[in-house]
Order: sequence, then C-alpha cells, then structure tokens
Amino acid sequence: MNISSFYGLLAIAAFIVVVFSAVLYLASRYKRCSSDQILVVYGKVDAGKSSRCMHGGGTIVWPLIQSYAYMSLTPMTISIPLQGALSLQNIRINVPSSFTVGISTLPDIMTNAAERLLGLGRQETEEMAKEIIFGQLRLTVASLTIEQINQDRESFLESIRKNVEPELYKIGLYLINVNITDITDESDYIGSIGKKAASEAINTARVDVAIQEKFGAIGTAEANREKDVRVAENVAAAEKGRKKAEADQRIYVQAREAEAIDGENTARAEIAISNSALAVKEAEAKRKAEIARREADVEIQKAQYRAELERLTALEIVQKEIDKQKIEIEAEAQAERIRRVAKGEADGILLRYNAEAEGLQRLLQSKAEGYRNMVESVHGDTQAAATLLLIEKIQELVGAQVEAISKLKIDKITVWDTGGANGSTTANFISGLVKSIPPLQDLAAMAGIELPDYLGKLKVQDVIEDKPTQDIPPQEANQEK
Repeated sequence: MNISSFYGLLAIAAFIVVVFSAVLYLASRYKRCSSDQILVVYGKVDAGKSSRCMHGGGTIVWPLIQSYAYMSLTPMTISIPLQGALSLQNIRINVPSSFTVGISTLPDIMTNAAERLLGLGRQETEEMAKEIIFGQLRLTVASLTIEQINQDRESFLESIRKNVEPELYKIGLYLINVNITDITDESDYIGSIGKKAASEAINTARVDVAIQEKFGAIGTAEANREKDVRVAENVAAAEKGRKKAEADQRIYVQAREAEAIDGENTARAEIAISNSALAVKEAEAKRKAEIARREADVEIQKAQYRAELERLTALEIVQKEIDKQKIEIEAEAQAERIRRVAKGEADGILLRYNAEAEGLQRLLQSKAEGYRNMVESVHGDTQAAATLLLIEKIQELVGAQVEAISKLKIDKITVWDTGGANGSTTANFISGLVKSIPPLQDLAAMAGIELPDYLGKLKVQDVIEDKPTQDIPPQEANQEK
C-alpha cells in the first residue's frame, strides 16, 4: 500500500469519525418534552420573544446561545379558608373552599408562565395563586347577596370563575375546578333563612296533605257508587248472556248432528268409490309388475351376454398384448445386439486407426531422429545431408529408370539411312537413342545436387575442327509399333 492510499483511508476514517461525533452531539442536544410537562427554551429564540414554550414533541437546544427548563403540568389543589367576607348586604359570611389550578397549555398563557413562574418552586407558585384567589373570592362575595350565594350555587360558582380565571391567566395558570365546602355567617342569618324555608315547607306540606285527604274521601265514595252500578249491570248482562248461550248451544248441537249424518253418508260413498279405484289400481300395478319382471329378465340376459362378450374380448386382448410385448422384447433384443455389434466394429476400427496413427507417428519420430543424427554427423551441413539421402535413394532411382525402359514394347524398328558425307550410320541412331535417357549426373543436377567425383563426372570435349562441317541430311526413321 503506497503512502497516498494510506492518507486517503486516513482522511475517510477521520471524516466518518467527525460525522458520527456530530450526530451524537446533535442527538445529545435534542430535548424531548413529555405530555405532562412544558419545555421552555430561552436565550436566542425568535425575534421579539423571551422564550419558546413547547408542550410535547422535541426540539434542538443549541449550546452557548440557548438553554432550557421544564415546568410541570401537575394540578395544584389550594385550600382557601375564607372567613368574614363582607356580602352585598354587609353581612359577613364564611366561604371555606378549595381550588384546583394548573399551568395552562395555551401558547400565550404558557409564555406568561415561563415569564413569571420559571424557576419558582411548587410552594411558591401555590402561595402566589392563593393570594390571587383570596382577593377575587372576596370581590365575588361582595358583589352578591346572601340569598344569591346560598340559593343559586351555580351562578355563584360561575361568578367566581369569571373573576378568578383572568387573574390566574396573567401568571400562566388556569382554573380547573372550584369546590365550596360550606357557607355560614356569624349572625346565623343563613340558618334563619333555612328555618323559615323549613317552616314554610312544613305548612305547605300539611295543607297539601289535608287537600289530598279530602280528594281521597270524595274519590272513595264515587268509586263505591260506580262499583255498585257496574256490578248490577254486569249481573244482568251475565244472565242475558247465559240464556242466549243455552239457545245457541241447542241450535249448534242439532246442526252438528245433521252435519254428522250427512258426513257419514258422504264418507260411505267415498269409501265405495275408493275401494273400486283401489281394485283398478291393484290390477294395473300387477300388470306393470309382470311387465317389469319380464323386462328385467331380458335385461339380465343382455347383461350376461355383454359380460361374456367382454370376458372373451378381454382374454383376446390380453393374449394380443402378451404377443405384442414378446415382439417388442425380441425387437429390442435384436436392436441391442445390432447396437453392440456395431459398437464392437466401431471400437475395432477405432483401435486399428489408432494403432496405424501411432505406428505412423513413431515412424515419423524415428525418421526425424535419424535425420537429426545425420545432420549432426555432418556438423550441420544440410547440403551434405541431402547428398547422403540422395545417394541412399540412387539405387531406387536407377531401378525405376531401368524398369521404365524395360516396359517399353518395341516390335521392330525400321530405319532408312541415306548415308552422309560425315559417315553417319544406323549405329549413330542407336547411340542417340540411348543418349536421350538422362544420365545420373543430370538427374542429380536437376535435383540441385552435385555428386562426388568418385561417382563419375561428365567429360568436356572441345569440338574444334579445322574445316567447316557439312550439313547432315535429315535422317528419317519410321518406328512401327
């Protein structure tokens, strides 16, 4: 690994560490707020605001420029033992009560709580709220009469809420519940009002009881009279109904007896008709049963015939299937024999060709080895090596030449020789014929090889004559074969 790769890996590792550290740091600065708390972020917040309040959720608190604190939303119960509060009638009353308050989650009121209650303990917050409630409760009592306070508690509680809540909003609290324990006064005015109301209620109840007793006696008399009249009417109606019922009963009995006789006669006639129809149906049923039995016998015989036919057909099919399988087995055996014979022949041919190829390869390898030894024996002179090979084959070349001449079939040769001034004779013709066969030296020269001197060489003759030669007339030769 070179130095550049090392520094590159080191830079990547450093970048990863920085990113991971930044993520961890941001995670540590992310502050969450539970549902029973208010998160107050103060310091450098939105323009024009001293803090940012949040109920639930979370936010990032930046270091150095921001800080945070939590405020609990747990309700606070404050006991207010109000004594000697002056009412609208200048009568002092006692209104012991308990108020349940808590920090509001409305944005504006949360901001008030952050500005006025942040950093205060629970006891200090309760004391501040208690002073506000005392003052507003006295103000509410002073604006109402004792009758309004005592008789209409709902209106009294509503008045308390209207006076207390706006003041609590100013410090970030809101009123959850008001519970008035009891209302008393030192001059027993409220007790007298209660006694007066109780006496009026008792007298009213007594009058009502007398009136109801009178209505009861009158109702009883009228009920008894109505009962006697209704009883007499019911007795007369019962007797009348009884007589009518007896008459209706006799009429009904006679009518039913007549209907019974008529029904018996109709029943006898229907029985006779039914018996005749029954006899006809029984005869028809017997006829159909006999037909069905005979048809069943015919079907049974047909079924037996079909079963026998199917049995014989099955036997024949089974025998033919057996013969078919025998033929298939024999054909497969014959085919397998032919395949094996052909495979054996092919293997034999393949082995023969492999042996021939191997022999040829060995022959060529032997020749190559011999040629290499020959070239090494003449010290790398390839011309000398070729000359030696030609000398080795010279006997075969001469033999081929002789064989070519021996195969010539010449029945006769007719030569007309007119003679000549230079003494040419028929012997010269024979000599020329023999000279037409290339000598050994010419064969070697045509092959580009120069034979050594011990094999003989051509004699060079200078034909120089003092006198000019005469033209030799052409010789005519006619060879008949």
